[in-house]
Amino acid sequence: MASEQGGLDPIHQFEIKTLFPMEFFGIDASFTNSTLYMVLAVGLSAAFLIFSMRGRALVPGRWQSVAEMMYEFIANLVRQILGSEGMKFFPLVFTLFIFVLFCNVIGLLPTDLFGIIPVPHAFTVTSHIIITFALAMLVMTVVVGYGFFKHGFGFLKLFIPDVPVVLLPILVPIEVISFLSRPISLSLRLFANMLAGHVAMKVFAGFIISLGSLGTLGVLATVMPFAIGVALTALEFLVAFLQAFVFATLTCIYLRDAMHPSH
Repeated sequence: MASEQGGLDPIHQFEIKTLFPMEFFGIDASFTNSTLYMVLAVGLSAAFLIFSMRGRALVPGRWQSVAEMMYEFIANLVRQILGSEGMKFFPLVFTLFIFVLFCNVIGLLPTDLFGIIPVPHAFTVTSHIIITFALAMLVMTVVVGYGFFKHGFGFLKLFIPDVPVVLLPILVPIEVISFLSRPISLSLRLFANMLAGHVAMKVFAGFIISLGSLGTLGVLATVMPFAIGVALTALEFLVAFLQAFVFATLTCIYLRDAMHPSH
């Protein structure tokens, strides 16, 4: 009964489960399904890039073409927003893009990856706000650290808009609050999109299961929710890419403020 409810419950798929209990100095450091899928995302992305570029042919094959397209896509994004000087941040932006993309896509793959992974269902790491917030805080730590490293206290010019002095007491607090809210908005955007999409997919999958158990008429009635479910799945693959792209784009925009705080 519990497993049946878990199969129909759209929130059940986001439950973090302990696979290998571990504790260090009283701190719970258990290896969970979330940890597993993060390790899997890192391993698959690294394997994909290494496998794709191992030959480095002058006329690229299919996989090399995909890898080079992804590389150039993010490189052009960095150049457009940060300029040539900002290419030193390319490894960070590209790594974040690839990691978020693979985390998003892996969560859409068939249940438990055909039995290879010892968990009852696929898990979307980016559907948990603690993960997206940690990524956002990584970005903001780099932004603040580089800003003070390059400009010293001149980085604080970021909070002083080019307006008449009389307006500064009003606008400076607004700029500070806006800056501090960046990691929240950056993490919420990714988390909310992945959570909502997966809940919608599970709800329509539940409709199909429930209607299919009603007999012949029920099976015929599953045509519409099945079609919607297929369309939602295709849309979610698009959303998985778009959210990785948006995360990379906003990272570049925030890094631009660290490079040019007076703009």
